[in-house]
Amino acid sequence: MAEERELQCHCGAVHITLTLPNGIEGVGRCSCSMCSRKYAAYAKIKKDNLHVFEGIDVLKQYTFHTHTSKHHFCSICGIHTHHQSRQSPDYYIFNLACVKGLRIEDYKGANYFNGRQHPNDTKSYGLSS
Repeated sequence: MAEERELQCHCGAVHITLTLPNGIEGVGRCSCSMCSRKYAAYAKIKKDNLHVFEGIDVLKQYTFHTHTSKHHFCSICGIHTHHQSRQSPDYYIFNLACVKGLRIEDYKGANYFNGRQHPNDTKSYGLSS
């Protein structure tokens, strides 16, 4: 049976339901210019399994570089809740620190995805090595 979790921003304006058929999977961090500045640990979820049930009107979107990945954040408190995966467009990547009942320090050893040299780029982009 699928596990359901709730994710919310810091101020509580944005509430998201996560349906996790296999629990939390695809945990990691990213070294791209955007993610490295957030220093958050993430997990992946099929797009159909993430549902914003409150606060869709306060969510804002930010894109950069190829504009493929769409980063969503609360316009009130500024917390990044999730983004569309650039590498796997059928997935969202959600911020583990926003999931109710999780301890972010339990994910301090999450492996890094090399977003600085994204496999979809022909040249390096972002922070210097």
